[in-house]
Amino acid sequence: MAGNSQRRNRRTSNKKGAQVGSGGKRRRSLEGKGPTPPASMRKGHVKNRVANAKAKHAARKPVARRGGKGAAEMVVGRNPVFEALRDGVPASTLYVQQFIDNDERVREALQLATGRGNVNIMEAPRPELDRMTNGLNHQGLVLQVPPYEYAHPEDLAAAAYDDGDDPLIVALDGVTDPRNLGAVVRSVSAFGGHGVVVPERRAAGMTAGAWKTSAGTAARTPVARATNLTRALESYKKAGLTVVGLAADGESEIGELDALGGPVVIVVGSEGKGLSRLVGETCDFRVRIPMPGGAESLNAGVAAGVVLYEAARRRMA
Repeated sequence: MAGNSQRRNRRTSNKKGAQVGSGGKRRRSLEGKGPTPPASMRKGHVKNRVANAKAKHAARKPVARRGGKGAAEMVVGRNPVFEALRDGVPASTLYVQQFIDNDERVREALQLATGRGNVNIMEAPRPELDRMTNGLNHQGLVLQVPPYEYAHPEDLAAAAYDDGDDPLIVALDGVTDPRNLGAVVRSVSAFGGHGVVVPERRAAGMTAGAWKTSAGTAARTPVARATNLTRALESYKKAGLTVVGLAADGESEIGELDALGGPVVIVVGSEGKGLSRLVGETCDFRVRIPMPGGAESLNAGVAAGVVLYEAARRRMA
């Protein structure tokens, strides 16, 4: 009898429902947790990262930073000097050989330099021009191009945020041809981008050739120089940008990546080697450009233009 009574008590104690001493825990566990917070408030979401970056940027005090200066450059020869002046390459001084044959090209170069109003024109004996150009065939005309003033990588994103825009930046990894750099600058300007980032070493800089290829757009599109490109990309990620690398074996196609419509830095590698290992590992996404024609790769200028168009299309949609 005692055993039966104990079994009945155990069955009674296992009844469902609130019991004395539960503190209402079961009731509270049934209560909802409220509406799902917006993406900008969910920790880890890309929109939360962007919102935090914008808040930090709004709160910080502006700090003047520069990416350093390039080297001065000499453009030599009658046609190259004329073309540089015609295409808007910055110049400080035009050196003209004494007693030079005053042909049409010389007259046109002098007219362009005089029309700028800020280019010094100096006569110099031939031996002096030979010394300045290390014996190159200068044909009596030498144009001095001043060092380029590079921006700081962080300033490109900061300027975009200041204007209320999502940053659109192109970074070049291992691109050594100045003409490719000039073409990328031109594409960035055409599609509403905010600048180009190049590494300090083993990369093309803003030479006279890059200026010419940019077709004048280098005057309004900043180029920043990074001491370490990987660290610069990590800094962009902290500032709320998505890092997208172009790779022939990318996991998705550019048309499938929604991130191109937001704050983004597009990384373009060299035509031969592509992205370096560390830079590739830093990218949030690696995407490819579909090429039905079967070409193995595109040069940096063309590849950047294709992706910038897709980014601009998404932003205008």
